[in-house]
This record gives sequence, structure tokens and C-alpha cells, in this order.
Amino acid sequence: MQSYLNANLKPFHTFSIDQTCEVLVEVHSVEELITVYQSEEWKHLPKLILGKGSNMLFTRHFSGVVIINRILGKKVSDEPNGFKLHISGGEDWPDLVGWSVEKNMAGLENLAMIPGCAGSAPIQNIGAYGVEFKDVCEYVDILCLDTFKVKRLSRNDCLFDYRDSIFKHDLYEKSVVIAIGLFLEKPWKACNHYGPLKELGSDKLSSQSIFNEVCKIRTEKLPDPMQQGNAGSFFKNPVISKDLFDRVQAKFPDIVGYPCGETVKVAAGWLIDQCGYKGLREGGAQIHAKQALVIINADSATSDDVIILAKRVREAVRARFEIDLEHEVRFIGNKCETNLAEIVDNQ
Repeated sequence: MQSYLNANLKPFHTFSIDQTCEVLVEVHSVEELITVYQSEEWKHLPKLILGKGSNMLFTRHFSGVVIINRILGKKVSDEPNGFKLHISGGEDWPDLVGWSVEKNMAGLENLAMIPGCAGSAPIQNIGAYGVEFKDVCEYVDILCLDTFKVKRLSRNDCLFDYRDSIFKHDLYEKSVVIAIGLFLEKPWKACNHYGPLKELGSDKLSSQSIFNEVCKIRTEKLPDPMQQGNAGSFFKNPVISKDLFDRVQAKFPDIVGYPCGETVKVAAGWLIDQCGYKGLREGGAQIHAKQALVIINADSATSDDVIILAKRVREAVRARFEIDLEHEVRFIGNKCETNLAEIVDNQ
């Protein structure tokens, strides 16, 4: 276990913005993780678990301990009705998906190239192209921070919802995801009813072909964090009432929406694009020219640049469509997690 004082967080989050923390620690086992939380030296400091840092914006110096999850390991059980995978929390999610497809364990291909680690996947209930993490989850193993005991939660225990889970609510700052259990059913059933995947011919339909197509789409639409710092989709697709959707659609017939029971999920990227904000810049931060849902670190952006730009986007969408955007990216302040509205109110 290694620790660093006043560490620069730029290499540890995909926005690649210069920001620092009081202490940075890399842990490679559950035992090391427990040691950090029980340390007398760091006892009174706030703590933050970080995987790949693919969904984070550090708004200020973090006056606490940032813990980098390096807990690795994969186990597979080949059952008659499916593959059971036990994956440690520090495993890279894109690598995991690529590995599973290569090993002919189908079921994760729609979730290809979603940045982050396995331990972050259930927190956000990541999803893409018609599949969500909850669809393949069997269990989630957590370290309870009150007892330092490992507990297994079933899929139902996790209370998964759209980009949401129990880890954002009842278990927020009370547990750490140390491993996930996935179940990939046999026989494999393709999920190609969403977006461009509909165009895949049935004669060429396979886990590999869906994986290849998803990778192609994401590569064409989304900037590579290694080339341009970003945290992927900055805003969630808002879920609005059917009445509000009907009112907006009457004014904007081309609005992109997906029915969800009594509500409608609206494409946030479309809303931002209609405001003419593709390419809009604030300091070193910029709305991506090809994907309006992504804010990039175009040129040595500061966290304030990103915050101001996000505020402008949110206000423009509200003024034009009466729809409030909620950011998907987690905002981390000086001592705890915060949000855009809170930051704006305090300015």
C-alpha cells in the first residue's frame, strides 16, 4: 500500500483537470482498504473511493483521503444455464467486456467501452443500447464501513433504477463495492432493438458483431479521454411527465423521446444540440463538436470552466424546453460530494 501527500489528481480522473487532495492511497486488497479506514492518522479525514475516475469532477482541493481501488481478480463458473462471473471491484470495465466476448461469454457486449471499473458499475447502474448493469447482475459484495465485514447484496437488494441504486442513497458513504457477481444466460439472446443496432442483419448477429458495432459507434461519437479529457455523458437523459413531453413535442415535433410507462425519457444531447451549443466554449472547457452530451477539457480547463459551461447549458435547456437537466458526473467538493445547483447557490 502506497500513500502520497498533497497529490495531484490529474492522472487519476479522465477529465484530467489539475486538482489536488490531502492524501492519496492505492489499495490492492480488502485488508489494505480496511487499514486505510481504521488508520488513526486519517481517522478524521473524509474519504473517497476512486476507480478509474471516469465520472468525476473535482471542483476544489479535496481535504481528505482519495483511495484508488486496485483490487483485481476474475473467477468464472461455467454452468449449464449460464456463466457466473465473480469480478473484483478494481477491474477495468471495458477490458472486462472485451475479455468476456473474446472468451465467448456473451451478454455484456452492449456495455462495451463504458469507462470505469467494475466496482463503479452497480453504483451508477451503467447502461447502453438497451442493456443495464442490473440485467446481468446476480449480486454485489460490499465492505460495510461500520463493521468492516463483507456483505453480499442480491440484485433486488441493490434497488437499481435509471442511473441509480441503493449505493447513492441508504448505503451512500456507508459501504464500498469490493466485487460484483454477473450471470450471463445461456442460450444467448441478442439485444439489438436499440438505435443503430437495429441495422445489424440477423445473418451476422452475434455477441462479437454487437460488440464491434457498439465500439465503432462510441469511437465515432465520443472523444477518447486519453486524447481529450472528459467524463463521458455529462448530463442524464431527463425523465419527464407525458404531459410535459406532449407540450414540448407540440412546439418541437422532432424531439427525441422514449416512453417509460407514464413518463418519457428525453435525449439530453438532442436538447443541448437544439440550443446551438455544440462547440460552445468557456475558458478551456468545451461542448464536444460531435456529441453535445459531452463536455471536454479542450485546453487546460479548470473545474470552474466546466461548472460555468454546465450552468449555461442547464439554463438554456430550461429556458427553451422547460426541462431541468441533472448532471450524471459526480461533483466532488472540498470535503464531500456536491452538485451544480449547490455550487451556483453559493457563488
